[in-house]
Amino acid sequence: MAKQKREVEVVILSDIHLGTYGCHAKELVAYLKSISPKLLILNGDVIDGWAFSKRYFPNSHMSVLSEFFKMMKKGTQVIYITGNHDEFLRKFTDLHMGNISLIDKLVLELDHKRAWIFHGDVFDASITQAKWLAKLGGWGYDILILINRFINWVLARFNKEPYS
Repeated sequence: MAKQKREVEVVILSDIHLGTYGCHAKELVAYLKSISPKLLILNGDVIDGWAFSKRYFPNSHMSVLSEFFKMMKKGTQVIYITGNHDEFLRKFTDLHMGNISLIDKLVLELDHKRAWIFHGDVFDASITQAKWLAKLGGWGYDILILINRFINWVLARFNKEPYS
């Protein structure tokens, strides 16, 4: 028997980083299957263009995209705000197709108040002044994730708690 989905007005997701080892795609899919939002705001870095490789994009990452498309098919309005890791999409800013929009920032009225939603990389000096340094940091982070997974694999063999 299918579980009843929670109906929510707005869901904002950020920094999913599909295509990286640190992505928690399985947990995200479980969450997405539990909700039915009217508006889904994807606030940047959904697909990690800096780390994207054809060698690593597992089925669980495709499942996240599939859930987004299922939501759109059922009427959820999706607003994709570009971030620094998916900046390759910025050349398509102000694209509106069906119930998906691609923009750089959003002013949203909630309870008669305005909320300004943007990714925030515009305030990161390493992004605006030294992009190579930010990319080096992203590469280092991916290596640390892999090392952490190995350490947790070893800890599990000794019946120890995982460490982050």
